[in-house]
Amino acid sequence: MRTRLEFRGERSETAPLAWGQRSIWLAMCRTMPSDHYFNFGRVVTIAPHPQRVVLEALAALVARHESLRTRLREADGDVHQAVERSGVLEVEVVECPAADLRRTAEDMLERLAAPVFDYHAEWPVRIGLVTCDGDVRSVVIVFCHLAADGHGADVAVRDLRLLLRRGALPGPPPRQPLDLAREQSSPAGLRVSSSALAFWEREYRRIAPSMFGAPAGPPRRPRFWRAAMTSPAMGTAVQVISGRYRVSQTTVLLAGAAAMVGEVTGHRTCAMLPVVNNRFHVRDREVVTPLAQDGLFVLDLTDETFESLLRSAWASSLRAYKHTRFDPLELRRVVDAVSAERGETVHPYCCFNDQRLVEPPRIVAAEHDEAAVRASLDETRVTWPVKLDQLNCRFCLHVTDEPAGLGISLTADTAYLPPEAMEGYLRGLERLLLAAAYREVRLAELPRLVGTASA
Repeated sequence: MRTRLEFRGERSETAPLAWGQRSIWLAMCRTMPSDHYFNFGRVVTIAPHPQRVVLEALAALVARHESLRTRLREADGDVHQAVERSGVLEVEVVECPAADLRRTAEDMLERLAAPVFDYHAEWPVRIGLVTCDGDVRSVVIVFCHLAADGHGADVAVRDLRLLLRRGALPGPPPRQPLDLAREQSSPAGLRVSSSALAFWEREYRRIAPSMFGAPAGPPRRPRFWRAAMTSPAMGTAVQVISGRYRVSQTTVLLAGAAAMVGEVTGHRTCAMLPVVNNRFHVRDREVVTPLAQDGLFVLDLTDETFESLLRSAWASSLRAYKHTRFDPLELRRVVDAVSAERGETVHPYCCFNDQRLVEPPRIVAAEHDEAAVRASLDETRVTWPVKLDQLNCRFCLHVTDEPAGLGISLTADTAYLPPEAMEGYLRGLERLLLAAAYREVRLAELPRLVGTASA
């Protein structure tokens, strides 16, 4: 059955897209018609509440965060964000026995996330309620990526829980995407963008045109496959390395991933595009919108040991994070100009996205027996959960926390990295990081250590 969720906010206004919105919109356009790839959601399990109370909390949530009532509108030959003051969301309601609650909610999430959003006509969230004995026990929320990134989705979930608990949220609403768009078009915002674009232009003049420039063979059908590895051993190894060298786990994974790309492709300089959440300022931490943009991580693979490469990666990651606020349309013009200057398209087509919001605490090697960690390699699993006809990249590495261990998934163009090479890359990365956790690894060892085949 379905019910109506009526909401009313404070303002209705149309404005250009903010930079984070523009970045994800361009990615969606390059992925169409497979842009359902970007849909994501949350299952929010709650104490039993009457349906009326949950709908009131959801209405307050949509009123508070303007991105949840924003659609695209054509204006001045471009797409703009159009915030609506009021509207109605159709909410799906499913009753089930308490024993089936989790499965029913997960099935609903999968079903609601499957269709592509109609960005101009549909609200950018889909909501479902799972009830047991008449009371709501789970709220399922599917986000259009134009409405939120992962952090923004978690802010929305937190606010929903607080609204259910308290009935209201203290203080003024957070900044909104309309506010970001105004700030970014100001003289100060344009200076930030200009500085970042100058960095990208310098680096694009020295990197290889692409990390995966030559096809390895005919593509599979569908063309883009995802290999998903769950590895308790790699999770422990990353924590050990992070603790020993006092760098983030993301830096450890970036260094290992770049070293492996160099081993697979033969490049001595690796360029990767890490997704950076851009929530460094306290005022941006509560914004529900896609704030994340690509960084440009360029690492020369000339160090002799993994330890020294890790220190270089730390410095390179800081440079990348510093230059992640920019106008994506201006970046496109910069890249087009550099490509014309070099006589070929310049684009790394090599992405990295650490989707974990909180890192586990750092540990040191003494806290784990190497033999026991190596024995846990038997628990490593590789699956192939996704196959797509279209994607806007050739190599996309994602990091997640999974119940059974660290999750590393690689979505790749099978013309450039066939399925067997994708699995070889993931298993090679696991072996590299496990070795580096317990001894000095010389990068000259990589061919023997990981046994990867060239792309």
